[in-house]
Amino acid sequence: MASQKEKLGLIAGNGKFPFLVLDAARAQGYDVVVAAIKEETFPEISERGAASVHWLSLGELSKLIEIFQREGVRRAVMAGQVRHKQIFSSIRPDWRLAKLLLSLTTRNTDSLLGAVAKVLADEGIMLENSASLLEPLLVKAGVLTARAPSDAERKNIEYGRGVAHQLAQHDIGQTVVIAESACVAVEAMEGTDATIERAGQIMRSLQGDASTLDRALTVVKIAKPDQDMRFDVPVIGVKTIEVMKASGATCLAVDAGKCLLLDGQKVIDAANAAGITIAAGET
Repeated sequence: MASQKEKLGLIAGNGKFPFLVLDAARAQGYDVVVAAIKEETFPEISERGAASVHWLSLGELSKLIEIFQREGVRRAVMAGQVRHKQIFSSIRPDWRLAKLLLSLTTRNTDSLLGAVAKVLADEGIMLENSASLLEPLLVKAGVLTARAPSDAERKNIEYGRGVAHQLAQHDIGQTVVIAESACVAVEAMEGTDATIERAGQIMRSLQGDASTLDRALTVVKIAKPDQDMRFDVPVIGVKTIEVMKASGATCLAVDAGKCLLLDGQKVIDAANAAGITIAAGET
């Protein structure tokens, strides 16, 4: 249990993840200093009981450091998605971030966030694993739902894992959507839910030509090799299940111990209601 006075910085992106991390950190005795990203963070974060909330734009790395140093923050976590296309197109970087971007040899998410983590460390702010605050929400190995994957779905999972691991090595994306051992869609910058929606659209566009391909989709979402749990942690929420149902996906495969169920049991309940099976495999 942390002491009452110990401060923890929270760099908050979008979605529910930052709220869960904030609640968990407060429950463990931290005073939480939130750095909320104007382009991403839900405004309700200001009403969640943080010690302080500071709003800044995505490109303001110097301001982030100044806020944490002024507040006495020496440990921080990242939580919540920052959309990849935002990172590389919509921001106006300050001098510090501009210098960092110019130094990158590859401009993928891992290299950028890893470089940001190093800059923070150089300024005395250590970026830590946000998932460690939410251990109960990490997926356990096995079938999580009432229905286990069918033989056809298991074949899709096996094939999809192979494809996803190859892609993840290059930090292209963590999700692939499979139909009868054929890759229908691959995640890039658009995010998991948009990838699933696109797969559903592709299958619907096949119409009569789809007779040779089972319309039931399998979604495979994996952690990257040597997944850095300080950022870009794979997450699944009820919305993902809703998108799967609307897109004709019947199976979801994730990595045990490396994926967070943001809505906990509600995710399982929603999957059961939709007839969707969720299986977590060992990495």
